Amino acid sequence: MSINWILLIIGGIFETGFAISLGKAQHASGKEFWLWLISFAVCVCISMFLLFKAMGGDKAIPVGTAYAVWGAIGAVGTVLMGILSFKEPVTFWRMFFLSTLVISVIGLQVVSAD
Repeated sequence: MSINWILLIIGGIFETGFAISLGKAQHASGKEFWLWLISFAVCVCISMFLLFKAMGGDKAIPVGTAYAVWGAIGAVGTVLMGILSFKEPVTFWRMFFLSTLVISVIGLQVVSAD
């Protein structure tokens, strides 16, 4: 696995961070609200920078693949954190389609390998 894939995975994790920060900000007020918004801004900046870095250099990941994988990592992470943090429902169909998303991301990585 190249450094670009590692950067992309970390960027996807920070995408989860910015989505969860927005969700937490919706349920906060006062100082806590502003801390969640700062968390959102920091996570967005880091996530976007890592996506940018993953698409450049010697082992650049094609933009379509990078964006799809980055978004999927963020989506899967956000669903899982939503279940843990916001007590969102765990249903068969949610988990089924989440699984197909993971399988698709793995497939993209395999077909995009050097």
